Amino acid sequence: MNDKAEKGAMQVDVQLVRDLAALLDDTNLTEIEVEDGDRKIRVARKAGGGNAIAYAPAPVAAPAPAAAPVAAAAPAEATAPAANAVRSPIVGTAYLAAEPGAAPFAPIGSTVKAGDTVLIVEAMKVMNAITAPNAGTVKAVLVDNGQPVEYDQPLIVIE
Repeated sequence: MNDKAEKGAMQVDVQLVRDLAALLDDTNLTEIEVEDGDRKIRVARKAGGGNAIAYAPAPVAAPAPAAAPVAAAAPAEATAPAANAVRSPIVGTAYLAAEPGAAPFAPIGSTVKAGDTVLIVEAMKVMNAITAPNAGTVKAVLVDNGQPVEYDQPLIVIE
């Protein structure tokens, strides 16, 4: 076994893989990739809800640790308010305020008008204002400040 390690066999940081898989579950992302020098690890969620892990330069798929049953129930709960949710038009990072320390654009319970900025999604160093499609009251904020978001992900519920 030591001979393989000495001949360049990949050393896998199992805890890092587990942490990345847990991060996918916690953030509802479909994939995450981490690069450290010449080592690259990509963890992606399969269509069936599991996770696939690939290691570069020679990608190898392997199952990630199974998610707890509670994690499987969370997406069902998250889809309930999604019918009235403002969704992300792009992949990026969500910001609830104009700058660190500033008041949030649309805290829960606030009243917004159609066209009001409710949050910002940063993508490729460009700040994209996400506006309210209709007037109403903010019932839920479904993302945290600085959280990565995906295309069509529910961000905020306005009723």
